[in-house]
Amino acid sequence: MVLPGAPVVRCRPVSDIGDPIEAIAAAPAPAAPLKILAVTNIKGGVGKTTTAVNLAYLCAASGRPTLLWDLDPQAAATYVLKGEPREHVSPKKLISGKRELPELALPSGYPNLDLLPSDLSYRHFDVHLSERKHPTERLLRMSRSLRQHYSTLILDCAPGISLLSENVLRAADVVLVPLVPTPLSMRMLQQLREFIDREGWTDLLVLPFFSMVDRRRSLQHEIIAAARVEFPALLATEVPYWSEIERMTLRRAPIPAYAPSSAAAAIYQALWAEVAGRMG
Repeated sequence: MVLPGAPVVRCRPVSDIGDPIEAIAAAPAPAAPLKILAVTNIKGGVGKTTTAVNLAYLCAASGRPTLLWDLDPQAAATYVLKGEPREHVSPKKLISGKRELPELALPSGYPNLDLLPSDLSYRHFDVHLSERKHPTERLLRMSRSLRQHYSTLILDCAPGISLLSENVLRAADVVLVPLVPTPLSMRMLQQLREFIDREGWTDLLVLPFFSMVDRRRSLQHEIIAAARVEFPALLATEVPYWSEIERMTLRRAPIPAYAPSSAAAAIYQALWAEVAGRMG
């Protein structure tokens, strides 16, 4: 785990010479490296997509060219941002390098923010990853083609533990973990921390925060207090369980875009300020 304020410099393996994606890696990189932020949790229904969409919007609004990649076959982020793919491109073509990610990005309608949409074919992502050499490095390799176009890549990840989720952890600079304050969520966070420690990813910045918080429940008070002692990296911002936030999926737009002065928008602005500060 990375202590707050510590520099994040990640050494990433390069192998599999002769792969079509390897040619992409040879392209000159821009002065500022691509930052990869993954929003992930083993559990579903914890606010991952809401977090990814709102933070992607705020990142783009801060002047950073941003790409939101929807990796969930349920395609919730694609739905919220009204993404309609120009053409169907299977994960198999992406993983093999037959298609490059920048050519598939769609404008979101918001300045500096593009979308890589998902669909049900993403449910086979793991299968196609497993057929490649160095399967845990594929997502990292695929992201290299984005360096000339974006400063930030935000991944909205599917729930569960899979080969794709291991790719995400290997590729990401920062992992943002929304947690509902329950005992099982805290157990999951401990398991994630142990897995990262076993892999030796000491430079991976893990930023958990509490989501869907209902402060009227005494058990949540207890869990949050205990977790802040055990996990000092927990972000201070808590996202409440508000219907105002749930309505985002009805509006199909980021909250700071359609209600910039609302209390819900202020919550996500505070969350983004913390994340951006930790990312440096």
